[in-house]
Amino acid sequence: MQRDFKQAHLVLKDGTVFCGRGFGCSGVKIGEVVFNTSMTGYQEILTDPSYAGQIICMTCPHIGNYGVNPQDTESGKIYAEGLVVREDSSIYSNFRATDSIQNYLVQSQTPGISEIDTRALVRHIRDRGAMPAVLAVDAKLTITQLKKMAQGADDMTGQNLAEAVSCHQAYTFDKKSAGHKKYNVIAYDFGVKQHILRLLNDHGCNVTVVPYGYPVEDILLSKEKVHGVFLSNGPGDPAACTQAIDNVKQLIGKIPLFGICLGHQILSLALGARTYKLKFGHRGGNQPVMNLKTKQVEITAQNHGFAVDPNSLPHDVEVTHVHLNDETISGIRHKTLPLFSVQYHPEASPGPHDSRYLFDQFTRMMDHA
Repeated sequence: MQRDFKQAHLVLKDGTVFCGRGFGCSGVKIGEVVFNTSMTGYQEILTDPSYAGQIICMTCPHIGNYGVNPQDTESGKIYAEGLVVREDSSIYSNFRATDSIQNYLVQSQTPGISEIDTRALVRHIRDRGAMPAVLAVDAKLTITQLKKMAQGADDMTGQNLAEAVSCHQAYTFDKKSAGHKKYNVIAYDFGVKQHILRLLNDHGCNVTVVPYGYPVEDILLSKEKVHGVFLSNGPGDPAACTQAIDNVKQLIGKIPLFGICLGHQILSLALGARTYKLKFGHRGGNQPVMNLKTKQVEITAQNHGFAVDPNSLPHDVEVTHVHLNDETISGIRHKTLPLFSVQYHPEASPGPHDSRYLFDQFTRMMDHA
C-alpha cells in the first residue's frame, strides 16, 4: 500500500540522530527513549501508563500486522510519547482487529518513526543507557534545533509521574463475570493496568481503585472491612513518590500489602531500602526470573527502569525472586509481616502467564491476616 512520505527524526540527548519515515500523527514529542523486547502486545505496551514520558523502540522488526482493537487496551489512552519501529505494517489481519496502528496513533496524537536501524538504536541504548530524546515527524525544525531540545530535556531521575497518571477520584472496578468476591481490596493507582484489576476480580476481590494520595485513615477506618491493599505499577522515579511512600509506611503491619513494579519499589522504600536507576532497564515479555524458594525459572513480563538496592534491605526483609540476566532483585517479602512485592508483571497481558500464582498468594495472605 502506497503511503505519503513524512520526514521523521529521532534525536538523542547525546547528539545521535536517526532519520526515517514518520507515521501516526505529525508533531514533536520529548521522552526517555527505551526499548521493549516483546514480539507481540504493542497495543498493551502503548496504553500502559508505566510508559508515560517515554518513547518506545520495539526490537521486533515488524509491528502492526495484527492491528488494534478496543479489548486489548490497558488504559483509556496511549501514554507513550512515541513509537519507534523498523517497519510498521500497512496491512493488518486479525479476526479481532478493528483498525490499524497507523490510525490508532493518529487518533491518539502520538507520532511514530519507522525505517530506521532499530538494532543500532538498541545497541546504542545498551552502551550509553536510556536517555531523553526528541521524536519529530513532519516538523519544520532543523537538526540543530532538535538537538538543542534534546539536550535540554529532563532525565527520568527525580520525576514523579505516578501522581500525574493516577485517577482523580476513587472508583469501583467490577468485572461482572468474575463470580463471587470474598475480599475487599484497595488498589492504589500509580498507573495501574486494567488486566491487573481484572485478575484481582477473578481471584475473588472487590476492588476499589483510589488516587495516588488517598488518605491512609480512610482505608484503616473504612466502614467496610478492607482485607488488603494493592500497590500498582506506574511510571517515573519511585524515590520521587514521597507521599505514596509515607502512606505505605503507615500501612505496614496493619494490613496485607501486595506490590507490583513501581508498587514494589515504593513498598521497598517504605521499608527503608533504596532504589537506583538501571542503565537501560528491563522491558519485554521474555525476562527470566528465578523463584528462590522453588528454584524454578519464570518467564516474566517486565517494564521498569529502576531497581531496589539489595544492600539497603533491612534484616527482616528477604529477597524471593532474582532476575537472571543481571541478578537484580525481582521480588521481596517481609519475614514476619503480611506483605510481599515483585518487580515484574504477574498479570502479563498479553503474556506469559508463569507468575499468576502470586494473586493466589495475595488471597491466602488476606485469609491468614
